[in-house]
Amino acid sequence: MARKVSPLMMLPPAIFGLFAIMAFVGLGREGKDDLPSTRIGQPAPAITTDALGNYPPVTAEMLKSGEVTLVNFWASWCPPCRAEHPRLMQLKADGVKIIGVNFKDKAEQGIQFLEETGNPFSAVAFDPKGRTAIDWGVTAPPETFIIDKQGNVVYRFAGPLVGGNFDNRFEPELKKAQGQ
Repeated sequence: MARKVSPLMMLPPAIFGLFAIMAFVGLGREGKDDLPSTRIGQPAPAITTDALGNYPPVTAEMLKSGEVTLVNFWASWCPPCRAEHPRLMQLKADGVKIIGVNFKDKAEQGIQFLEETGNPFSAVAFDPKGRTAIDWGVTAPPETFIIDKQGNVVYRFAGPLVGGNFDNRFEPELKKAQGQ
């Protein structure tokens, strides 16, 4: 006599199979590496007016200056931030306005980093507890936001501005915001 298989015994393999199908579909979808931001199309959130050392503080007017502005969240302890720093220096040399937000860092280390590597920022906010970063929806440094001439967030890039990510993803969005 054959043993009858309980329907409950089939449940774990069926659940596993369902999860496997969902994972396969999810990995193949377009934009799977993008981190969407709820800030896109919205006015740029406020940035703390606390300055890093003697660097100029950020003012609300800087985000509505009538020119495209980048807001870059960085920290001295962040290796990807160090990797992207030469690109930020080049963007500054090309005339792009960049506001820096040094977050979850020690002021002395942030100042030392800029003294050693150069300062690409027109103003540098100091956000040691990461409150401004939370308001902007930052997950980890570095993250860079493109702010349009009216002060609205038009693009968010999570990660360092290097290599193909800069050339293929960030730079086209920057040029679009600049009307090029």
